Amino acid sequence: MLTGTTTSDDEPPTEAETADTGAPTAPTASFASSPRGARFARRLAVRWMEDWGYPPESDASCAVALVVGELTANAVRHGHVPGHGCRIRLGLDEEAGLVRIEVCDAAAAKRPPAAPPLTCPDGESGRGLLLVDVLAVRWGWTPRQPVGKTVWAEVSTEPAT
Repeated sequence: MLTGTTTSDDEPPTEAETADTGAPTAPTASFASSPRGARFARRLAVRWMEDWGYPPESDASCAVALVVGELTANAVRHGHVPGHGCRIRLGLDEEAGLVRIEVCDAAAAKRPPAAPPLTCPDGESGRGLLLVDVLAVRWGWTPRQPVGKTVWAEVSTEPAT
């Protein structure tokens, strides 16, 4: 499990939060609303998965890394508000066999579409939510108080059948 505080040269510290339910640690971290911050969040998610017993090369860790990468990239691209960073939180529900990913940003007015948009196959972007839709058991978003939103996804830790 992740314990204590981890820092990178120019990245914010992380903290571990434990739910009162006795569930595994649900780590959270703030990251800069920048491509570099999004990469940091993805790497951190892979490390958290490894702490939970899912090696970086496992299907579960790879799926979580892809979903975190897409959600954080969207938060940086579409949810950037000057002066505000983003936040990531992962939670492991071992009984349900799910990892819940939550990415928060400060842009309440910019909401994700209800379904992944259909994009031109030759386009350079626009497939992120389609990947999330395929890899996640379910995903959605909720408003955040006092400002912003949380986009979440739940990814299975069980092998694909």
